[in-house]
Amino acid sequence: MTTPTTQAAIEDTVHPERLHHHMAIRWEKVIENDQVPARQASLRVRASIVGRVGLLLLSSGTGAWRVRDAMNIVARALQMTCSADIGFTSLTVTCFDGVESFTESLSLASSGVNTDKLTQLQDFVQRFASDYADQKPALIHQQLDAIKKEPGNYQPYQSGLAAGLACAGFIFLLGGGLIEMICCFVGAGLGQFTRKLLGKRHWTSVATTTLGVAVACLAYFLSLQFLGLFLPNTSAHEAGYIGAMLFVIPGFPYITSILDITKNDMRSGLERLTFALTTIITATFIGWLLALGFGFKPQNFLPQGLSLYPLIALRLLASIAGVYGFSMMFNSKQKMAITAGLIGAVANTTRLELVELVHCPPAAAAFIGALLAGLLASVVNQKLRYPRITLTVPSIVIMVPGLYIYRGVYNLGLNNVGTGAEWLTKALLIMLFLPFGLFVARFILDKRWRMVD
Repeated sequence: MTTPTTQAAIEDTVHPERLHHHMAIRWEKVIENDQVPARQASLRVRASIVGRVGLLLLSSGTGAWRVRDAMNIVARALQMTCSADIGFTSLTVTCFDGVESFTESLSLASSGVNTDKLTQLQDFVQRFASDYADQKPALIHQQLDAIKKEPGNYQPYQSGLAAGLACAGFIFLLGGGLIEMICCFVGAGLGQFTRKLLGKRHWTSVATTTLGVAVACLAYFLSLQFLGLFLPNTSAHEAGYIGAMLFVIPGFPYITSILDITKNDMRSGLERLTFALTTIITATFIGWLLALGFGFKPQNFLPQGLSLYPLIALRLLASIAGVYGFSMMFNSKQKMAITAGLIGAVANTTRLELVELVHCPPAAAAFIGALLAGLLASVVNQKLRYPRITLTVPSIVIMVPGLYIYRGVYNLGLNNVGTGAEWLTKALLIMLFLPFGLFVARFILDKRWRMVD
């Protein structure tokens, strides 16, 4: 006689997806009896295709506008009308075919950033009406399975090297020198390597951020102590400590949150903004606590000692390196990462020179830099067909004022409220103008983006 416990164990063996906290969806069960082309399939089966396309795009880190646009394209090809409510890790979609309606609610355990998968999904959606709509639903889901299971382009150690390169370039642009760059390369590299390993074990975002930042900060401290054995006065280079943790900047969720809000996708925008702020707060708090333990203070950098034209040339190179590294961390292939690096070099160096040579306010310079990045990405999009967001976000992540945020939190932690509020206000203005610059660029060059509907 089978007991309830034994029966449950048997069921778990037959249905392993039920063991997950977020139960996996067996899409093959939804369409197993449909052998007709997708256009002629039942509403339930057609809706499953639309919902799954939206869910995969959501898992790649893109915003609600792009998710809804892709679902609409697929729905039209399948002769349906689609209405979707989209969040950060979940969506509810209702499909109508003129006779009946079908609603499904789907969710993810977590959301990441994968620009390569995003590009593949964009290509799939653009070709759906001509290449996929007349295929059997099972074949369509097999193609989506292949995209979902596509392995990352880089191993954890490669992602760590990319983070080290990005943060080394980042700290030079903030005013750091060779010693700060070396220590940032080591710290950020080990921190991102740790975060990727823990992410593969499905640890929560807060845990991976906390431990990744802790490892990065500790590695920076130890690297600086090691260099102190051979070089004099290395303690004067502790200001670069902030650079070691800048690899955790949540560029995609933050930028897409503001863009979603500007398009009235409030649910998605606010959820993404909450996630971005949680990551930023977690990183800065851990960095502040460890800085107290190490005795580090966010002091000014030593002068770089470079004249104007060599400084501009090195800023171009550092911007290319920083954006290229961030793009690799987002899983961009080499051609896309290099393209983003070149766009970021022009946009970010322009921003820096506006501040230094024209004495433009940093927030206004950030707006101009982001606007330039958005315009250049739109031009490149016409040639290479890369999704704009895969080029623009890496290009402006390097403009995020991580140093200002850290100094603000550091001073607030020491009850220097006035100084802390001043730094945070400067950071807030820059962070608001960055996505606004992208919005204006898209508004200028994309007629559909200007419209509410």
